[in-house]
Amino acid sequence: MRGRRSINFFEQEPPPRELILEAIDLARWVPNHHLTEPWRFYLPSENVKSTIVELNANLVAVKKGEEAAAAKRARWSSIPGWLVVTCLKSSDELRAREDYAATCCAIYALSLYLWSRGVGTKWTTGEVTRDERFYEAIWTDPKVEQVVGLVWYGFAAEVPVTARKPVSDILVEI
Repeated sequence: MRGRRSINFFEQEPPPRELILEAIDLARWVPNHHLTEPWRFYLPSENVKSTIVELNANLVAVKKGEEAAAAKRARWSSIPGWLVVTCLKSSDELRAREDYAATCCAIYALSLYLWSRGVGTKWTTGEVTRDERFYEAIWTDPKVEQVVGLVWYGFAAEVPVTARKPVSDILVEI
């Protein structure tokens, strides 16, 4: 757990599909209240990825201009593996929170497993994942499911070095 990092730059070779399916299989075993199993995993096709890349580039162009959009398009197009993780919505506020939390745990479990097998991930929740056109691209109804994350994966081209606060800074004994 201490060595896992969000990976920003990946080698071009995608990891084997079987490894991704293993990670999804294991992730579905995380705790979830009342065994709701609220998560859904989407492996986008190249066409869907291209649609998302263009949607994101358009969103960036509106805020930061065409040059920034071109850079974002190039970067996103180079990412070898994509997985979209959603959570079923609930009209019950408590269940919705619990299901969202369980889905977050599933993403983390997936990420840890992949890291143990030499595959890095980056979990992103950028503006594009909240856009209605993103839901259209993945053929999902935003009234039924919410995107919890777009998870990129691949073999790390570099692993960032980070630090964490000491436990004494985050622990409150009451």
